[in-house]
Amino acid sequence: MLPAFQSLSLSWAHLRRHQRQQQQQLLFLPSTMSLSHAAAEYMLSDALLPDPGGSRAKGLRLELPSDRLLKFITVGLPLCLVSLAFAREFSAGSQISCFSPTNFTGKQSAYVDTACWDSLVHHGLDTEGHPATKSLWALKVFPYSLLVVAGLMYLPYLLWRYAAAPALHSDLLFIIDELDKSYNRSVRLVQHMRRVQQASTEPERFWDEYERARQERYFEFPLLERYLTCKQHAHSLVIIYILRNLLLLLFLAATCLYLLFLHLNIFFQDEFNCSIKTGLLQAEPHIPPLIPCKLLFFSVFQLTSLSIGGVYILLIPVVISNALQLCQWDKGLLSVYEMLPAFDLLSRKMLTCPVNDLNVILLFLRANISELTSFGRLNALGALREATPNKEDIDTVIDFMTLLAGLEGTKPKHHACAPDGSTPQPNGSAPEVKPGVETTGKASRDSLGSA
Repeated sequence: MLPAFQSLSLSWAHLRRHQRQQQQQLLFLPSTMSLSHAAAEYMLSDALLPDPGGSRAKGLRLELPSDRLLKFITVGLPLCLVSLAFAREFSAGSQISCFSPTNFTGKQSAYVDTACWDSLVHHGLDTEGHPATKSLWALKVFPYSLLVVAGLMYLPYLLWRYAAAPALHSDLLFIIDELDKSYNRSVRLVQHMRRVQQASTEPERFWDEYERARQERYFEFPLLERYLTCKQHAHSLVIIYILRNLLLLLFLAATCLYLLFLHLNIFFQDEFNCSIKTGLLQAEPHIPPLIPCKLLFFSVFQLTSLSIGGVYILLIPVVISNALQLCQWDKGLLSVYEMLPAFDLLSRKMLTCPVNDLNVILLFLRANISELTSFGRLNALGALREATPNKEDIDTVIDFMTLLAGLEGTKPKHHACAPDGSTPQPNGSAPEVKPGVETTGKASRDSLGSA
């Protein structure tokens, strides 16, 4: 009896152990599936862009970095040098020194300095030996002329600020917001696809619906793309931008010519002969006809004019380069956003002549790249796409998120024909995600109202 009882007990224990192992396996399988679903859900939730904490309106840059640098140099340089010239004038006192006769008293010598500084007329002889006069008045107004130059250099900035900046500000706010929203829409669409696929009892039917939706372009949000397309036919911003650079170029050239004129006619003559025999002193016999004088500030004005002229000449190619950058598209920014289903300006070859408002907006989007949170995400996804073995299977953010969420692995191996009679690709994707022409009967569905 004892051996039989022991064998029966061992058999019962072995049976109980086997049942517990089966129960653990059954419990472990749903647990593993729930963990994978939770991991995918967390991954998709983290992929969403957070709402901006503050208002983007205050952080937008409405000037390109090169334009801002030009403004600071063209306006700030003459103001800085003029302030130095005025500071020297106030600290040094008289700006002229005349060699009065030895029999003049101190008051008479001061009168000679004042009278010659007020007139600033050089009395000399021309090439034929006849008496001639030459006005040096431009030396006296030179600091004030630099103030006029600084004011003229500020006019192109005022034109841009009041004529173009308000419209550009609203365009940038809308486009940046829509670009980030389009990225979030793609991620939320994949989240919805996961929920539908998990609740679906027929996986093949779900993927057939998915392929049909891709072919008929249900995943697109055409509001942003059509808005940018309209900007291709607008030219108000580009005209103002070109006018701004032309005015700046004109003022730079005019200032350089003005300084060149001063150097050729005046800035090589720091000594001149002054005559004070005018008015009540005209009949005085003890006053010499001409008194030699020397300008004390002459070297300062020469250095100031050479500095401004040299810097302005170097800035002329920069202004020309700023205007010429409108002759080519910034396709680097557009190519990154090609992963959005609603953005295929490059693939449709919709970029025609670059001299339009859209190109100006792209330049300022590049300057405000820190406000585009989606740009960094899409740039990273583009790099990952290049490293993916089957990168031809990834056309949009939806494809990439579908792959990361694990939905690509659940596709059926066989593929039915597409609704239009074409054969899908081996990976189950449509032959072309972004066709160049709208499908038949799609015009009404792609209206802005359905967007």
